[in-house]
Amino acid sequence: MKKKILLRISKKFKSKNLKIFQEKLLIWSNNFPTSTFLNSNNYNTNVGEYECICASEIFTSLPFTKEDSTLKLDKYLDQVNDWVFGYISYDLKNEIESLNSINDQNFNIPNLYFFQPKKIWIVYDTYIEALYLDSNQIDSDWLDINKLDLNSKPDNHFIPKLKQTLNKEQYLNKIKILKKHIFRGDIYEANYCFEWINKNARIDPLYVYRNLNKISQSPMSVYFKSENLYLICSSPERFIKKINNKLISQPIKGTSRRGYNNVSDLAFSKNLKLDPKERSENIMIVDLVRNDMSKFSKPGSVKVKELCEVYSFKQVHQMISTIESLIYDKTKISEIINGTFPMGSMTGAPKVKAMKIIDKLEVSKRGLYSGAVGFIDPNKNFDFNVVIRSIIYDSQSKYLSFHVGSAITSKSVPLKEYNECLLKGEAMILALS
Repeated sequence: MKKKILLRISKKFKSKNLKIFQEKLLIWSNNFPTSTFLNSNNYNTNVGEYECICASEIFTSLPFTKEDSTLKLDKYLDQVNDWVFGYISYDLKNEIESLNSINDQNFNIPNLYFFQPKKIWIVYDTYIEALYLDSNQIDSDWLDINKLDLNSKPDNHFIPKLKQTLNKEQYLNKIKILKKHIFRGDIYEANYCFEWINKNARIDPLYVYRNLNKISQSPMSVYFKSENLYLICSSPERFIKKINNKLISQPIKGTSRRGYNNVSDLAFSKNLKLDPKERSENIMIVDLVRNDMSKFSKPGSVKVKELCEVYSFKQVHQMISTIESLIYDKTKISEIINGTFPMGSMTGAPKVKAMKIIDKLEVSKRGLYSGAVGFIDPNKNFDFNVVIRSIIYDSQSKYLSFHVGSAITSKSVPLKEYNECLLKGEAMILALS
């Protein structure tokens, strides 16, 4: 297939209020059948480059795939030689590791999907850049975006009644089974999840995302739509980022609620930092990520830059570690995805055995949940989140879902794990209502 060389037209703009512009950009992007809105919420993670990236209107896209998906992505990237945006489904694991899942699948999606947009807007610290394939539309779109009203009312939004796929007793029994596997030595840790659903939901996805983003303000936040599929995501976690020859992964393991005042908040943060169970969870996943990255990185280059650091977000404290490595110039994205996906924070250790066990104990396929959403630029640099703290909605089937989960180790207390799952679900429930 002949390689297409496309030159994007760049034009820079200034705005008196970048935050208001971002809100209007989000509303504008929702008018397209397919769009991606990646929002850092001005959170300083030390490795961020953009405040916000918005991509709209398909020029080309990767066809529906469930076989050889990462190799097809390599070929697609070489063909378009341009920015692409999209997602990796958790079920890509079945290709990478030759696994098989028999659980219910509630969303008919490919194992990965990417599209090349006609229109890209990037918001930096002090200015805005438009990257278009058709320069004639830039100025008119700029005017249209700035004319938008931020006070629009939700469109036919009905608060959905949510049902758990596991009740409390069923969940506690599943955790007891998992712990038996751990005590037998089958695994050291597993991330176990369950789902909240509504099979006949009628929501306004944009309204819900704006609610969720106000509640959580997470650095890897996403509003993604592809025809009737919507992802409403407030993830705080970075899966993997590539800047030239450097790779960065920032797994999260360890969660605590925020305090009611400065004194209690500091106490929650300190307790999380020192909690031996939370630290052991985090360190096990750090070891897994180091091992994954060493498969294709330069020998001796895999380094732990931060270990068990506590970061504070609007609703929760999180324990995050940062692992970096250097890769060779000719390393394909397929090698990186196949070597690191699914992310260890969403599976457990050892990874393959943990995935087999949780597949048997969970009652539905995760799909987009536990997957990743992000972008790849023309230089093959990329940035992907971990799809957690997220609502997934199909406006055609009316199926709405969000998962919650936690890491289970030998030290886990089942009731505490259940309460942690409820804490993680609070933001989604509030956003929907």
